Amino acid sequence: MMFLFPLIYISTFLFAIKEIIRGNRQGALVFLIFALPIYITSLSIAYSLGLSSFIGILQTFKEILVVVLLGFQLYNLKNRIRFHFVDYAIIAYFGYTFIYVLLPIGEQTFLERLISFKSISFFPLIYSCGRLFNLKEIYLSRYFHFILYVAIATAVVILIEYITYQHFQTITGYADYHYYIYNFDPSGSYGLTYTFEAEAGIKRFAGFYANPLEHASATLLALAVLAALYTSDNCKIKLNNLGKVALAATQISIILALSRSAFLSYFLMIYAYAWITNKKVLLNLVHFAVLATVLYFSFLLKNKDLQEFVINTLNFTNASSLGHVLEWIEGVNAMVQSPLGLGLGSSGRVAGSIGENTGGENQFIIIGVQAGVIAMG
Repeated sequence: MMFLFPLIYISTFLFAIKEIIRGNRQGALVFLIFALPIYITSLSIAYSLGLSSFIGILQTFKEILVVVLLGFQLYNLKNRIRFHFVDYAIIAYFGYTFIYVLLPIGEQTFLERLISFKSISFFPLIYSCGRLFNLKEIYLSRYFHFILYVAIATAVVILIEYITYQHFQTITGYADYHYYIYNFDPSGSYGLTYTFEAEAGIKRFAGFYANPLEHASATLLALAVLAALYTSDNCKIKLNNLGKVALAATQISIILALSRSAFLSYFLMIYAYAWITNKKVLLNLVHFAVLATVLYFSFLLKNKDLQEFVINTLNFTNASSLGHVLEWIEGVNAMVQSPLGLGLGSSGRVAGSIGENTGGENQFIIIGVQAGVIAMG
């Protein structure tokens, strides 16, 4: 059954390419919705099945799809593009960071600088693809439903993980894949990475996503899609059976991902939605939920490990929160000492793979350390 993940990944890529060539650019959305969530899982399983020689090819599917899509969009462009400020800013950022690929700044090789450039500067191409899409031609409801299907499937995997109390990644070859590709040794109490555990060793679950943090971020997206899909023009919301199941799925996911920022964002999104749409009942429910949560953690919480996790999170004494702060400080210090940057590959994935990482835990800091404060602007 595990081979289904790489099969889905490859099939959606081929389907998307075929649709783009036929003129249906929306086919790319199918790959984004169904393939990207299982990207690491698919590659991990492919590696465990002895297909290590194909990993490099599978990794390029994302970039190939974006380049093909952008190429077809530009080729079939009928009207002249009217650039605005954001367009110029994106182009300037792309060009500025590309200069750092050519200049021999830092100790990284040209290939390492090129890989790092792809990591921090590929999004302008993705932005360009979206910029050239005509939203009036996209049947958003269909793709919103696809996102909900993925959210429900994720929750099913999460529940199985929770019931068996075993990370799905322990049977996909996740640790071996990361050691082979990124030279990252397994860490933490469960032979994966520290991301999969909270304070006192409490497990955090990711489903078929790359890690619990990515899973939590996707859950927030699913919640936003729910609000967009089921809110009428007069600001009334009515969930059908699919919507109710999807909402329950997001609640399961956000709780078992145990991501502090995502958990807070989840309820802030609900609160903002209730405030914007003037849902007084929902507002009161949120207020009651916050009060009940405070009382629960104050008087009723008996799980000492979870209690320690909450308290240490609030006072920034747990290893994860403290680690974030230290990485931020290190990155800021590096930018103060080298305002023009240390060179591509000095922070982020490339630097981490060779054990010479400077700063991190924040994309702006990772960019600033490598390409300087100008790139952050």
